[in-house]
Amino acid sequence: MSVPPDAAGSPGAADSEGWAYRVACWIVPRQNPARVVYGLLTVGALMAAESGHHETYVELIVSALITTFLYWLLHAYSAVLGHRLATGEHLTLSTLSYGLMDEWAIVRGAAVPLLVLIIAWLADAGQETGVTAALYSAIAGLIAFELAAGVRSRSAPRELALEVGVGVFMGLAILGLRILLH
Repeated sequence: MSVPPDAAGSPGAADSEGWAYRVACWIVPRQNPARVVYGLLTVGALMAAESGHHETYVELIVSALITTFLYWLLHAYSAVLGHRLATGEHLTLSTLSYGLMDEWAIVRGAAVPLLVLIIAWLADAGQETGVTAALYSAIAGLIAFELAAGVRSRSAPRELALEVGVGVFMGLAILGLRILLH
């Protein structure tokens, strides 16, 4: 359970950049940004698989929330147990708490398509429309993360095209899951 170097810049950067930057930093935290991608992909894949399996929005949202929290809990548990196996440390409340907080970014990533799903429900959109919107928001988020990573690393145009292409490919894989299952 190592902490990666600060990838988002200096600690005061969020204060000087305004609300949009602060929201982006909340969605993609400085620590464990990969977990945000896991959360985004988890709900995206769930939307691809769940389409039409629940009768109501409430059932669908509860299913997505349970899946998200279970995935977060399992990921945190496996990280803590792996750390303990590697180091011989005892399980403590502090270690467990750190593991849960360290993996919280999974829930942050899942929040984007879940929020889209809730907005569709509140807007009285059909359930299939809401699921589709949530699915596409996960795909768009994935492509946006690839673009952000490429820009952050100052990729050349060809490199940036490759990076965004990988995001598009992953998004198409999620859509392929939907097509395969329905």
